[in-house]
Amino acid sequence: MNKIIATLIAGLMASAAYAQTSDVAKAQAEANKDVAKAEQKELKADAKADKKANKAIAKADKVHDEQQAKVAVEQAKANEKVAKADPEDKAKAAAKGDKAVAKAEEKAEKKTVKADAKAIKQTVDATADKALAANKTAAVKAKTDAEVKEAAAKQH
Repeated sequence: MNKIIATLIAGLMASAAYAQTSDVAKAQAEANKDVAKAEQKELKADAKADKKANKAIAKADKVHDEQQAKVAVEQAKANEKVAKADPEDKAKAAAKGDKAVAKAEEKAEKKTVKADAKAIKQTVDATADKALAANKTAAVKAKTDAEVKEAAAKQH
């Protein structure tokens, strides 16, 4: 009779311990799932932010190239006018060409600066988006760690 009672008590203890560890395991599995989902969202946010920043940088580079080309065209026009000018008008044509080139360079610089500023802003925004996504992931990890600890505390 004592053996049967001892076996029943041992079985009851084992099943109680199993039920408690089952709750902890369930909490751990749920935590892992939540963290994986948060990390996936963070990766998507990072990729989106990088894409946005890279697009702005590429656009700024394109503006740089276009403006350099416009200045080069203006320089070529000025050189052509100087070459075609009569010898006594060459100095006047050169001065007029230099003025046109300077104006083109000013306009090009203005557009380039604006494009660079926009690219910098997009890069800063992307960095902020990444930091916010990382913060969300960290919050989910902290929350799930607390839930697992709570499940473990309940078993004692």
